[in-house]
Amino acid sequence: MNTNPHLEFELAQFTGTEKLYRLTTRHLLTDGTMYLAEHAKCYWLMIAVASHLIGKIDDHFAVAKLSVVGNGAVLTLGDGNVNVFAKQSIEFTDFPLPEVKLYCCFDGDHWMIMLPREY
Repeated sequence: MNTNPHLEFELAQFTGTEKLYRLTTRHLLTDGTMYLAEHAKCYWLMIAVASHLIGKIDDHFAVAKLSVVGNGAVLTLGDGNVNVFAKQSIEFTDFPLPEVKLYCCFDGDHWMIMLPREY
């Protein structure tokens, strides 16, 4: 199983954000998710999450969870309770953590993708 205690420690230091980074015209990353994308080399994850959020404007909050399973992973997006609105199997990944959870909030114009501690 993938594990990177240093990255987990670093991600735990992010609370709130000072700057937003444009991922697409409708999706923004916080300091924490930008750090994750850069240090885990997982911009692909941010793009995958953003692609599942397109057109999902009936709710202003979503939870994305990537769970590594063997050499692959499963990405799910849901309402944070039991309702899952997207699920994607990823055949291969070298993602350095066993799992990661991201919160996604819509402000009326943009989806902001953030770490749970930045919420």
